[in-house]
Amino acid sequence: MNRIALLFCLTLAACQSQNPYMAQSTALPPAPAHIGSQLDRSAYPAPARDYSRYRNWTWRDGQPPAGSAWASSALVQEALSNALDQRGLRPAQTGVAADLEVSSAIHLERRIRQVADHYGGYYGHSRYSNDYGLRGSTPLVRTYEEEVLVVRIDLFDGQDGQPVWSGSAEMLSDGSQSERSKALRAALQRALANYPPT
Repeated sequence: MNRIALLFCLTLAACQSQNPYMAQSTALPPAPAHIGSQLDRSAYPAPARDYSRYRNWTWRDGQPPAGSAWASSALVQEALSNALDQRGLRPAQTGVAADLEVSSAIHLERRIRQVADHYGGYYGHSRYSNDYGLRGSTPLVRTYEEEVLVVRIDLFDGQDGQPVWSGSAEMLSDGSQSERSKALRAALQRALANYPPT
């Protein structure tokens, strides 16, 4: 009992002591003189972009996308043009300023993929006795090297050159030349799937 009373007295004494931390503050500096008459546009979010005004396009800096060892530049241009066409974007007429400028990058990457298969696992009732059993298994891990096509598309405003939208996608790129061209078309469609943003 004496210990409890002593602990209680010490706790009360600790509560009665002075707080060593004191609140301090400094005055705020005066506002700049022009603050009341000048609008700071950086303090507000940018207005929502109207994607419906973008109707035609051209290659950024007049540079069509480059080809690669397995896809010619003409194939990439045709596939990208068709993918843009399905989004309602048409190539700009010669001599007419385009609403959008299009840039794209296409490259192949080698990736390692591992697949684990589990064989022989068992837990349950034995049909030969009333015993339950558990038997472990060891996974069989297979490693595959895959060739992946990586596509990136960037769209820029034709008037001020500001970035408007970008998208990317990946597809497996194995097989014959026709299968690779199908993979290219599918990757471009997938990259543009979220254009225009909602």
